[in-house]
Amino acid sequence: MKWHRLLLLVLGGSCLGWFPQAAFAETFPNVIFILADDLGYGDVGCFGQQHIQTPNIDRLASEGMRFTQAYAGATVCAPSRCTLMTGLHTGHCYIRGNKEIKPVGQEPMPADTFTLAHLMKQAGYRTGLIGKWGLGYPGSESTPESMGFDYFFGYNCQRNAHSYYPEYLWRNDEKIALSSDAYSHDLMADDALAFVRRNHASPFFLYLAFTVPHKKLQVPSLEPYVDEPWSEDEKICAAMITRMDRDIGRLMALLKELKIDKQTLVFFTSDNGATYRFARFNHSGPLKGRKRSMYEGGIRSPSIACWPGQIPSGTVSDQVWSFWDVMPTLADLTDQDLKSATDGISILPALVDGKPVEHPPLYWEFHERGFSQAARRGDWKVVRNGVGKPLELYDLSIDIHEDNDLAAQHPDVIERFESYLSSARSESELWSIPDAK
Repeated sequence: MKWHRLLLLVLGGSCLGWFPQAAFAETFPNVIFILADDLGYGDVGCFGQQHIQTPNIDRLASEGMRFTQAYAGATVCAPSRCTLMTGLHTGHCYIRGNKEIKPVGQEPMPADTFTLAHLMKQAGYRTGLIGKWGLGYPGSESTPESMGFDYFFGYNCQRNAHSYYPEYLWRNDEKIALSSDAYSHDLMADDALAFVRRNHASPFFLYLAFTVPHKKLQVPSLEPYVDEPWSEDEKICAAMITRMDRDIGRLMALLKELKIDKQTLVFFTSDNGATYRFARFNHSGPLKGRKRSMYEGGIRSPSIACWPGQIPSGTVSDQVWSFWDVMPTLADLTDQDLKSATDGISILPALVDGKPVEHPPLYWEFHERGFSQAARRGDWKVVRNGVGKPLELYDLSIDIHEDNDLAAQHPDVIERFESYLSSARSESELWSIPDAK
C-alpha cells in the first residue's frame, strides 16, 4: 500500500484505489522541479560555497532533505533533460548528446515519446514548463506542448538560451517579441509565480528550468557584490546565482501565502556540472571535473527535496539517485503503474521515510570529444575517457575526488564493469560509438 493511500486510511478516508483517477487527483501534492543550468556541486552555500550568497536555497535544504550523492542525467544539457523527461539513462534514451538543428532548435524526440509531463497529466495534474526546453525545434514533433505540457514559456532552443537578452521567447506556440532590456530570467521567474497563482486550487506540476548560471555572463545588477574586490566576471556570475536564489525565495514565499506549501513537493537540482572556472568559487567543491567531464564534478548535482510535514526537515541523505529516477518516483507518488520502460527506481521511501533504496548500476555516456562512459555500482565508479581506453576505477567511499585509480588492484571489479558496460546501452544511429583509432 502506497504512502498516500495509507495516509487517507489513517485519516479515516477511503482507499484511493476505489476511486477513478479524476476523483483522487486532488489528494496528490503539487510538484515543482527546479532545474538550474550549469550550476556546480559547490556553487550554493549548503553544499560548501563560501562567497556566493544563496540563503533561500540553503533554507530549502534546512527545511527539507539535502542529497550528497544525487546525479544529473548527463554531463551536458540536452541529454540530461532527456533522461529527466523519459526515465531512461543515456544508454537508452533517444537524445544522448547536444545535436543542433539549423536555423534554430535541437534534435527532437520521437513523436510517441512518453514523458514526465504525460505521466503527470494522466494523474490529473495541470502541467507547465517555464524555462529552457532544448529537446526539439519549433514546429517539430517534440515541442513542450506536444510532449505533455499544458503551458510553456521560455526558450525552445538551448542555443538561443546562451543570451539572457534574447529577441524573443515562446509562450506555447507563439513567439513573444521582447524589448532589448528584458532580462529573460526575470520574465520566467515572474511567469512561474503567475503559473502557481493560476493553478494552485488543483494539483499542478511545474518544471521550472532556469537558465542560470549558463553562459553568457549577463545580469542587470551586480548586487550584492558591487564592492567586492573581484573581477567583473566573478561579480556577474555570483550575482546571477544570487538572483536565481532570490526568485526561489519568492516562489517558496508564494506557496506559504497561498497555504499550499505543505501540499507541494519541491525539488532543486542542476542539469550538469559547473561550466565556469573561477578559482575563488571552487564551483565543483570537493569533486574532480566539471561540465563535459565524466568525473563526479561533471555529473554529481547539488540536489534538495522539500515537502513540509512529509520530508523530515534538516536531513542529509546519501541516497544515490539520478534524473531517470524522477519518473518512477512521481509515478509512485501519484499511484500509477509506469507502463513505459525505465532505467530508474522510485526513491519515494528515501524521501518520506528516510530509508535509502538500493540503486541498480548507474550509467552515463558522452558523445563530444570522441566517446566516453561512466558507471557506478555501490561505491565503485568507473570512467572510460575515449574509445578503446582502459577503465579507471575509483572507490567513492574513500576517494570522492577520484585521485587513486584502483583498476590494477581489482581486476575482478573491472571485469564485472566491462560486462555491465557491454549491455548497458542500445545501438543508436544518431549516437553510435566511433571506431577506435
